[in-house]
Amino acid sequence: MQGLLACSHTKNIQEPSPMMSSGLFDKEGHRGCRGLMPENTIPAMLYALDLGVTTLEMDVCITKDKKVLLSHDPYFNHEITTKADGTFMDESGERSYKIYEMSYAETLGYDVGMKINPRFPKQHKLSVHKPLLSDLLDSVQQYMMTRKKPFPWFNIETKTQPTTDNIFHPGPDEFVDLLMAVIKEKGVEDRTIIQSFDFRTLQYLHEHYPAIKTAMLIEGSDKRTIEAQIKDLGFTPTIYSPAYQLVNTKLIQQCHSQGMKIIPWTVNEKSKIEELTKMGVDGIITDYPDLFN
Repeated sequence: MQGLLACSHTKNIQEPSPMMSSGLFDKEGHRGCRGLMPENTIPAMLYALDLGVTTLEMDVCITKDKKVLLSHDPYFNHEITTKADGTFMDESGERSYKIYEMSYAETLGYDVGMKINPRFPKQHKLSVHKPLLSDLLDSVQQYMMTRKKPFPWFNIETKTQPTTDNIFHPGPDEFVDLLMAVIKEKGVEDRTIIQSFDFRTLQYLHEHYPAIKTAMLIEGSDKRTIEAQIKDLGFTPTIYSPAYQLVNTKLIQQCHSQGMKIIPWTVNEKSKIEELTKMGVDGIITDYPDLFN
């Protein structure tokens, strides 16, 4: 499939959204639209686009054969997985099904869309597997070209942490290089944000791929000041992305004064989305992007 920025006769529908360089509000679908469709799957991403999201939020892991795979967990989570024999994944054994120890072909034996997740009762069930990032990008290109709509942004989280290097994933340098190879191959550098709780991946990205926008993810339990967080990171990221419970007017002002956008996660109540929007956040990440409408 041709690159996302090819075909000059379709340039009018291939312009990236100006969202990141303007005051436009960023509507982000968490893992596509986890509340409505199986998470981190192509159907979830396409459905989120139908709901009008401006950014597709997703997580990626690395397979044994160095493929970049959409997945929040570096193993097959018991909440969403049906094994090839039709039985559900057991919580006690899920961590032994490491994606980093499977080839991409092997991951196709696990369904992640048919098991009912009681936390998301509105989620539509369908048989689906974890897709390659490259296939997702191709699918989005085809979908939006057919509908003559502008392409979305991609907010991609690196699922790494120091304690599981070379166990559940490669080290941050190899992880980022593998991810960026796909992003560059598909020509979406100008519409990609890399986010992480693991500052190591953002630091490596900033050093080796300085043109890529970055988002610093902040847990609700993080007691550091915003100044300390930026100091620990070593540079000012494009986006400050905290748990929504941390957001107040002072934090929003601090972010804006430092030239960062603030986009909290994961907001699943319409009243809270409206409250945060009025407070002045630059976007919202939600499992239910239909709440934006």
